[in-house]
Amino acid sequence: MRNFYTVVLERMKSFSSSFETEPYETGWASEAMFFIRVHELSGKDVTFDAKVQVSVDGIEWIDEGTNFPIINKPGNCFIKVSHFGGWLRLRNMITGKEPNLKLTIHLVLKE
Repeated sequence: MRNFYTVVLERMKSFSSSFETEPYETGWASEAMFFIRVHELSGKDVTFDAKVQVSVDGIEWIDEGTNFPIINKPGNCFIKVSHFGGWLRLRNMITGKEPNLKLTIHLVLKE
């Protein structure tokens, strides 16, 4: 039997500028999935671009290479990550005029 753990990184939180999620220690896991739910998105020409970052120590960060497709409307999406070392987080870029996004972000880990 495999164990899994779901982490809520952001819950129904509003953002109007770029941000990073809190880092999460993941060295014990063999698989990871990030889920993003965009509850609301407003503004002109607003886009949301999320990229996976990895770290050996939870302090210095490197882009891992896995990216979400560009998000420009409410809905759900996910990505899978299989080689990630000790720590994971998402780097999130928000662009557009007067952007406002309400998001929930989960990280699901499996042993």
